[in-house]
Amino acid sequence: MKMKIKELATVQMGYSFRSRLEASEGGGVGVIQMKDLLDDNTVGCDGLVRINMESMKDHHLAQRGDLVFRSRGSVTTAAVLLEDPGKAVVAAPLLRIRVTRPDMILPEYLNWYISQREAQIFLTSRAKGTAQTMISKQAIEDLEVAAPTLEKQKNIVELATLSAREKNLLLTLADKREQYISTVLMQFAKGTTNGHE
Repeated sequence: MKMKIKELATVQMGYSFRSRLEASEGGGVGVIQMKDLLDDNTVGCDGLVRINMESMKDHHLAQRGDLVFRSRGSVTTAAVLLEDPGKAVVAAPLLRIRVTRPDMILPEYLNWYISQREAQIFLTSRAKGTAQTMISKQAIEDLEVAAPTLEKQKNIVELATLSAREKNLLLTLADKREQYISTVLMQFAKGTTNGHE
């Protein structure tokens, strides 16, 4: 079964700050920016810039399970908030996607689905601009998502997470092996292997 994102979630533009962010140590509101979206498509809340902001309305605040979508640039994927960010807001040009049908779709599954080839082809076809491409709120809302049972979605997310972990381990291993071989070859080049000068 396929459903459009607008039938499963609300998409909201990130909060537009009129001026440069004034960071404040004791600020009451965290700001989720592009730099907080991690390589594994989750949101890192540890280093959020904190600001003083009195007039923040509740509907602007991010919450656990929200997706933060990269609407500008060459990477058009989302990141999911797996932890409660506390009082935090998503900054423009990022978009916030909030699942409204938890009986139909898991936020982690939707996050995974958006980064898959089929979804990426659709989003790329709807991108506007040449130098700096941008995906509109409407393009995201119109993206069709295959929605299997919640059980199947859970299995897909678990497998995708394991697969990503394996990939990282293999990359680390390949890197270490390369360093080792490089060291051995350098010793060989300098004639310091096997005790022969």
